[in-house]
Amino acid sequence: MSVARRRLCIGLSLWPLLTTVRAQTRPANIEVWKSPSCGCCQDWIKYLESNGFVVKVNDSGNNAARRKFGLPGMYGSCHTALIGGYVVEGHVPVREIRRLLSEKPEAIGIAVPAMPIGSPGMDGPAYGNRFDPYDVVLVARDGSARIYQSYSAKEIK
Repeated sequence: MSVARRRLCIGLSLWPLLTTVRAQTRPANIEVWKSPSCGCCQDWIKYLESNGFVVKVNDSGNNAARRKFGLPGMYGSCHTALIGGYVVEGHVPVREIRRLLSEKPEAIGIAVPAMPIGSPGMDGPAYGNRFDPYDVVLVARDGSARIYQSYSAKEIK
């Protein structure tokens, strides 16, 4: 077998691996609705971007987006996002967003209700480096929710 033919065979045998790696490293697009003056929302967006997400920002319409996507107000926070057909409400860690996209559960999306200190975007020196335990909830299509992941210690980024 010629050298060129061997290289072609090796290249073709690696093709599935290369396309899988490329698909896994492709940036995920997420759209966020927030207040134009909200600093913690901007910090969460920077956190997403530093973790490989491409973010489209809308500086208004958070409450309208939440209603449009069917997320009950009781799970609300200061910003609403949409990715892969799922709502991501509040200061949700990247790990849970990736898990949601991987598992693809029958759900409206995930939320970190309110604005817990220590969650992504609500952390750091501005918050005295404090941490309050919080839950990420999975919100079902009927509006009910269950704990998707609990954080009792600061997330390792």
